[in-house]
Amino acid sequence: MADFSIDANVSDDCLHIQVKGEMIYEHQALVRARFDELLQHSEACIVVDLARVGFCDSSGLNVLLDLRRQAEQNGRQLALACVPASLRRILEVTGSDQVLRIYETVAEAEAACTAQS
Repeated sequence: MADFSIDANVSDDCLHIQVKGEMIYEHQALVRARFDELLQHSEACIVVDLARVGFCDSSGLNVLLDLRRQAEQNGRQLALACVPASLRRILEVTGSDQVLRIYETVAEAEAACTAQS
């Protein structure tokens, strides 16, 4: 698990979450716990930077979909940024790209997210 981490910082009214490593079943409990902890912040906008995600299995995808659901239930905006091509393909094949807001850069995600909040 040394190669997996979730870091976060806040700027303006946006919570930036950076995920590094593989979003796989073995990390699912850690990811869910960390996301739950981060959702305690009050920022209206949440941007998840996935640039450093090497692989994502179905449990990782479910975590992202659950994060979106939790954010919306609390009146918050969620955007994914810097999604690697392999993960983008999984999102497309599963239809998740239709419910998750995906942007090329963190700046684009933040701008779109804050404009909607």
